[in-house]
Amino acid sequence: MTLKLDKVNRGPHLSTLVASSISREIAQGRLKPGDQLPTEQALATTFGVSRNVVREAIARLRSEGRIWSQQGRGAFVAETNNPTVLTIDHETLQRADSFRNLFELRGILEVQAAALAATRRTDADLTAMGEALAGMRAAPYGSVAWLRSDLEFHRTVAEATRNSYMGQFLVFVSERVRESILAAGNQQKSDDMARITLGEHERILVAIRAKDVEAAQTAMRDHLAGAALRVGLHANDAEPESAPRPARKQAVHRKVVG
Repeated sequence: MTLKLDKVNRGPHLSTLVASSISREIAQGRLKPGDQLPTEQALATTFGVSRNVVREAIARLRSEGRIWSQQGRGAFVAETNNPTVLTIDHETLQRADSFRNLFELRGILEVQAAALAATRRTDADLTAMGEALAGMRAAPYGSVAWLRSDLEFHRTVAEATRNSYMGQFLVFVSERVRESILAAGNQQKSDDMARITLGEHERILVAIRAKDVEAAQTAMRDHLAGAALRVGLHANDAEPESAPRPARKQAVHRKVVG
């Protein structure tokens, strides 16, 4: 069994990159159902990361149903090629069309989530949203802390829908978007962008607090339209491509998403 594993670039989501690399080996058939993965130490050496990073990657693959492990024996490729949970591979998101599709899905979910939140929110939900906004104000725009607070704001909106599936799915999609932006490492920082993005979030909160469904949907839709522009997705990106791009690797130059 010859695997094509290389050291991963340093970044805030090393475990995601390691998991994606192993997933690719499985998808391309170099790791087959029933095969045993190399040891944690061997994988750590191959990828140039710590064993803790490898453990996190293995845990992620296990939760996705791609591998199973047994104490004292190691980790093995699952017998089925159909994972039991939804996965969105990090490598796939480096393609412009895949990232655009994921962002489009996020928009469909979040606009409806804002509407439900406006009718079902509690005072505790409003407090949590306010705290997330405070975290954004306190963090440098475009930093990991900013994006973490940004994700927390959207998570609290999802939770306010009182629909557990909506919450789980929205957080999953938003986290994949966030990981992709961080991995791109092309974050444009601007006081104007910080002010605009915070204003968009504040309008969402105001509408949800007022239980104004239409205003909440509009505020979320406007925010996501602005966020799409900030990550390099433009209106004409929604149109099908009429001709193939050059054979080079396609990637979106992503800046900061709100």
